[in-house]
Amino acid sequence: MKYLSKLKKKDLMGKTVLVRTGFDLLNEDFEVLENKIPLRIAAVIPTLQFLLAAGSKVVLLSHRGRPAPMTEKEKQKNLEEFSMRPVAGILDRLLKRKVRFIDFRMPLAEFFAHAHVAIEEAPPGSIFLLENLRFFKEETQSNRGFGKKLASLGNVYVNEAFSMDHRSSASVEDLPKFLPSYGGLSLESEIKNLSQARQSKARPLILIVGGAKISDKIGLMQKMLPQAQHVLVGGGVANTFNAAIGIPVGDSLYEKDMIPAAKLLLKSGKIILPIDFAREKTKILDIGPKTMEEYKSLIKKAKVVIWNGPLGLIGEPKFRRGSVEIAKAILQSQAFAVVGGGETVSVFQAVNDPAEDDSKKRRVFLSTGGGAMLAFLSGEKLPGLTALK
Repeated sequence: MKYLSKLKKKDLMGKTVLVRTGFDLLNEDFEVLENKIPLRIAAVIPTLQFLLAAGSKVVLLSHRGRPAPMTEKEKQKNLEEFSMRPVAGILDRLLKRKVRFIDFRMPLAEFFAHAHVAIEEAPPGSIFLLENLRFFKEETQSNRGFGKKLASLGNVYVNEAFSMDHRSSASVEDLPKFLPSYGGLSLESEIKNLSQARQSKARPLILIVGGAKISDKIGLMQKMLPQAQHVLVGGGVANTFNAAIGIPVGDSLYEKDMIPAAKLLLKSGKIILPIDFAREKTKILDIGPKTMEEYKSLIKKAKVVIWNGPLGLIGEPKFRRGSVEIAKAILQSQAFAVVGGGETVSVFQAVNDPAEDDSKKRRVFLSTGGGAMLAFLSGEKLPGLTALK
């Protein structure tokens, strides 16, 4: 794979660079932007600054959410709920320059004609953000024709959408076939840090797995189990393990059909289950204080920690404590850690003091990927990365 970091200014000067980003933000994300910039935006800023300083024109490609097919009836609703326009304002502020937004209120052919003219007439150092690519039904699947149309807007392609690389989509899988293509600075960092965690020989290695579904995490657990000394579990994942050994979980979230798989994993002797819980009526919604202390003592001894998925219902403050305590324990440890998944990262960012010792921050890598992180660490082939090769 070729990386953007290996290019020189002369290689990029005067070029139009298409940058696929992962600005897939929820509407509620925009409510807290005065205090915190989402990781998926912050991570790509160095690449944008690098390209603009080299005298490139930059065209940002991204999506938000899962808009309905663009019938006339749905068009206005989609434009209000899923437009990329709010992201342009955030980028204006971070880059200290105007980000030109290319709207989508026209048929496909007209849209590309309009985009071509706007980009061609702009001076070097200009930056554009295209409207939500998922307004085009062709984007949501591998579509060579749509990938070629997108490629016609530029001379170079840069992938900065690690969070999308495990999915097939035209802008990630097909577009790179038509242009010189590179991994961006953030993508390079993702691959470097996740590879370091996956291949590390340092021990003890602790895997922390939470979230709703064990079915989403089973590939990671199966892949990492030989290397891990302990697998600490919480959330719906822990509930499924508890159900597998006959502990009543009441109305708690768990996957009944995954009980046989859970029983097989338990045979390793490495799965550490919660010993107490925080409950509401008949539901288990967080790990309890004794479990927190046990998990923290194991993390304190760890050399490597991999964490994906919150350990409780973190949307409720009273069921956030377990995840917060684990995040603090990782920061206070000497371990090299990778943390991924939107909710997990949000907890970590909330407890990470900006004034904290830089050496601690450097030991913890926050991944922009949730599913992509799981797929990469599980050894799966990611279509977006394969396309760059």
